[in-house]
Amino acid sequence: MNDTAPAVEASYWQASSDGRVTCELCPQQCSVAEGTRGVCNLRENRGGVLYAAAYGEVASVAVDPIEKKPLYHFHPGEDVLSTGPNGCNFRCRGCQNFQLSQEEVPTHYLSPEALAQLTVAHRSPGLAYTYTEPLVWFEYVRDACLAARERGLYNVAVSNGFLEPAPARELASLLDAANVDLKSMSDDFYRDYCGGRRDPVLRTCETFKRDMHLEITNLLVTGLTDGEEDVAALVKWIAENLGPDTPLHFSRYFPHYHEEAPATPVHHLLRAKEIADRDLYYVYLGNVHGVGGTDTLCPQCGNLLVERSGYRTAVVGLAEGKCNNCDRASEIVL
Repeated sequence: MNDTAPAVEASYWQASSDGRVTCELCPQQCSVAEGTRGVCNLRENRGGVLYAAAYGEVASVAVDPIEKKPLYHFHPGEDVLSTGPNGCNFRCRGCQNFQLSQEEVPTHYLSPEALAQLTVAHRSPGLAYTYTEPLVWFEYVRDACLAARERGLYNVAVSNGFLEPAPARELASLLDAANVDLKSMSDDFYRDYCGGRRDPVLRTCETFKRDMHLEITNLLVTGLTDGEEDVAALVKWIAENLGPDTPLHFSRYFPHYHEEAPATPVHHLLRAKEIADRDLYYVYLGNVHGVGGTDTLCPQCGNLLVERSGYRTAVVGLAEGKCNNCDRASEIVL
């Protein structure tokens, strides 16, 4: 096993005559001076060349239920080896994982082959790239996906979706499933709260939906994204552009990092689900207990397909990929 990270030149960048380089991986389009890194803290200008400075430097490795991603319709009930980098291309005020995404933490190097071998050793059927913003860890995720596929493993990602079109398409050809955090339908919210923009995220969602299994998460931030008009706009866009079969997870917000708004009132989550249930087949509630909203029901007959209690999951109503009550073909990947 190689314990030293290699010097890997980054993909998607352009050099300037003044020694700066422009990173073209994500819409931040960082102009990076010699010896510095871009917003994500993962890509560095060394002598006028952009390098994947954090290639293989993992901030965390753990085995998680795939429902924790959350992915409810992709291999439900399985545990998946999960990893992520120390960095992110957003600066969300209420980041729920700021210790890994916004602050520097110790990392250690794992080659793509070593990561895939570790996945097999843990008897995990796949790899999840998650925790922070893994897709700006682009070169490593690409190589790890290939190493995983060589061993018959699947690849999933949890992402903010803030990528340029070409790298999004390249990753879409390597990933099997993704959950994209669609934070709001308001571009102002993206600019003010996240330091990003909305439209590139919508574009990535559409790209991923065409090429892989996709689920959407929306964090309902009190007073900012939990209003009925906010929810209705989000649901309308998903139904019209991704399809009503796209699972949507509403997640409860709690005060964190630089955001001090009170936790999302539970009745706001219940109301959001009520609104979304009108147009979408599968709507779930997360980060909240004792209110339901975690089971999967057949959208045609209401039969219980997948039962969930916490992270305990049982597939109870599917037979040969169909509802065992009405024979409707299920979108769930088993």
